[in-house]
Amino acid sequence: MLVHEGAQSEHILIKNRAFDPDLPADEQIATDFLQLVRYGLRSADDPRVLDSLKAVDQLLKTDTPNGPVWHRYNGDGYGEHDDGSPFDGTGCGRGWPLLVGERGHYALAAGEDPMPYLEAMIAMSGAAGLMPEQVWDSADIPERKLESGRPSGSAMPLVWAHSEFIKLYYSRVLGHPVDRPASTWKRYQGKCPKISHELWGPRYRPRRLQQGNRFSVALRAHALVHWGINNWQDARDHETKNTGLGVWVAELPVAGLKAGETIQFTLYWHDDGTWEGQDFEVEVWQA
Repeated sequence: MLVHEGAQSEHILIKNRAFDPDLPADEQIATDFLQLVRYGLRSADDPRVLDSLKAVDQLLKTDTPNGPVWHRYNGDGYGEHDDGSPFDGTGCGRGWPLLVGERGHYALAAGEDPMPYLEAMIAMSGAAGLMPEQVWDSADIPERKLESGRPSGSAMPLVWAHSEFIKLYYSRVLGHPVDRPASTWKRYQGKCPKISHELWGPRYRPRRLQQGNRFSVALRAHALVHWGINNWQDARDHETKNTGLGVWVAELPVAGLKAGETIQFTLYWHDDGTWEGQDFEVEVWQA
């Protein structure tokens, strides 16, 4: 999760733990970002992806006799308790073979052979090759029939895990994720698009603008944008225009501003004839 500069990080309530760890949202780690690579929106060697993988493997990965397995997120309480007693609304998070398959899709995108992940999923299966929702990933507890790397007391079969296995096997044959959207790959091919136009609006108020980028104020009602640069110098007015989509937009001619310069603006609402009552500022920066 990315938190904008100056933003307050919210805390996420984890209800399946006996005691909520009270983690800030920006300290919550999960593997969802791997889908950006799988669907062709980011490259496998994107530095942010690689750094995120380090955090995931540090916090969520467990090595079992049948291969590595990953938890859903840090602080998860869905799974048997430490003593092996069943999940009863609270517990301790356990490893998911499904996530082994997702990691295998990432490995394929990174140029690796995903066969070790397929073999791990097979080894983690139960009777008749049924794949479980979770595997036990702590020390064996024979009296509860809990064996590291083997099915726990979770749902089995988990059809989601089986479908992930099938997709990973098919993807290995194709050489790329079978569920990668063709139109998405055609447009992005794993490359992060370059942002050249910044939009400012009521719910998203960027405080910085990359030098040379376009800058527009987008509102839900007709307004006049009164603005200036470098502490209100050369103040002027720009009317917003109706896009026909319920959004009124004014693009300010600021592409020539240099790093370190600032834009100040406020709003006059035509419908009720009032000023916004506060000023806003955006700083130009050089990437």
